[in-house]
Amino acid sequence: QVQLVESGGGLVQAGGSLRLSCAASGRTFSTYAMGWFRQAPRKERELVSAISWSSITRYYSDSVKGRFTISRDNAKNTMYLQMNSLKPEDTAVYYCAASHGRLLVTTQEAYDYWGQGTQVTVST
Repeated sequence: QVQLVESGGGLVQAGGSLRLSCAASGRTFSTYAMGWFRQAPRKERELVSAISWSSITRYYSDSVKGRFTISRDNAKNTMYLQMNSLKPEDTAVYYCAASHGRLLVTTQEAYDYWGQGTQVTVST
């Protein structure tokens, strides 16, 4: 069982930056692949970025590639999402998720545990 808690969301102007954190409970964090998803109003939840247990493999959606950076610190049971050059279209609730197994996964169905989400709002 893994419990996930996101933090770091907020209101920022376009072009600004935010750093999201996802703190995981339990001692088996390093056995999970992790991901960041987001859901904007009236839109489906989508995968933004994902990372394998070792951090060797990372995935970014086309919409955030070059602007967002995913990372994790297994010693601290924490995953991060550094978001730079934010755009109004990045406005959404951001969720972290954990998938049992060490390999990177990109489908929502593969994720076993989810956080409650943190709101990110980018103003013009």
